[in-house]
Amino acid sequence: MSGLDWKGLPELQRALQEKSHTDFMQVGRKSMLEIYKRGQQTGGTPIDTNELRMSMQTDGYEVGYMAEHGPHVEYGHRTRSGSFVQGQFFLKRNVDTQRSTYYGDLKSQLRK
Repeated sequence: MSGLDWKGLPELQRALQEKSHTDFMQVGRKSMLEIYKRGQQTGGTPIDTNELRMSMQTDGYEVGYMAEHGPHVEYGHRTRSGSFVQGQFFLKRNVDTQRSTYYGDLKSQLRK
């Protein structure tokens, strides 16, 4: 899976987890599923052979590309000639897009 993780919001996460571990995990699983779904949509994952999109998986706790070349597409890589191909950061953009929804879901669960 990817090396990306949620940063920030630690107090809010901790408060919800103290209130209810089940509610906290439910919010996290919802976010992982939404990241996965967005990655399967057009523009959510780079498409050349469709292998990368098809390799995207989630177990409800993590989401990421399982294809061997996934990190190279995400973060960039050096070519045999020594030049550098910039990363496309599709997964990072997806996570960044989800962040505000995740924050709102945490707040909403705390109000219940």
